[in-house]
Amino acid sequence: MDIKPLTGGLGAEIFGADIRRPEDFEAIQGAFASHSVIVLRGQSARPDDHLAFARRFGAINVNRFFKRVEGHPEIAMVLKEKDQKEAIGEGWHTDHSYDQIPAMGSILHAIEMPPYGGDTLFISMGAAYEALSPKMRDFLDGLWAMHSSRHVFGTNTLDSEAARSGRLGNATAAKQDARHPVVITHPLSGRRGLFVNPVFTTHIEGLTLGESDAILAMLYEHCKQPEFQCRVRWQAGDITMWDNRATWHKAINDYHGFRRLMHRVTVDGVALS
Repeated sequence: MDIKPLTGGLGAEIFGADIRRPEDFEAIQGAFASHSVIVLRGQSARPDDHLAFARRFGAINVNRFFKRVEGHPEIAMVLKEKDQKEAIGEGWHTDHSYDQIPAMGSILHAIEMPPYGGDTLFISMGAAYEALSPKMRDFLDGLWAMHSSRHVFGTNTLDSEAARSGRLGNATAAKQDARHPVVITHPLSGRRGLFVNPVFTTHIEGLTLGESDAILAMLYEHCKQPEFQCRVRWQAGDITMWDNRATWHKAINDYHGFRRLMHRVTVDGVALS
């Protein structure tokens, strides 16, 4: 097994591993803990293999809104057909931050990829937090923010291409609101990091709306610096896993006219503090 960092601060590619081999799991788990984003190249995994691998990390969190893979309701389908314009996940976000207990991580399997494009970008929330001034870190520590699924998956989105095509559904179930610290201590590493994101975070408690919007806008621009990022260039068969407590991610929608199909399994996490 060969583990190669993608950048100086985030992500790693893993060659020569097989998610089906139990003896490989300890090294894979260690790489995940160290790098927050891991790309397992060249996997020959069926849906049952995908689920078995995910269960080694924890219980499966079944997504409420994504279309499910036929015969495997625990696997969400992430799909963009060649004639569709909108890709799911184009905005910077953290999966399931709208849940009271956010998901630990997501495990995405590339089934069918376009000949070019369709990359995924990731950002380290620990690196972004550490690059803030000590006074800003002191200000943010102890603040809490609200996150919600309502404006992203709710009934106001029924006219979106994703909803009309059936890729997203169950809009009436989008009633999740959650309160989390703006800065969390990572439950595995103990590293401090930001836990707000542009898609699901609605406001910071205790500030006026104008103050909250200004602080969040500043943080979002700060986090987008390339020094905190890594980029995954997919090949069919790849499996990428990321830590939702430590990263943002976004899908790059630059492959119009081509089909892109992924299978995603999400793993339960723990309460954040």
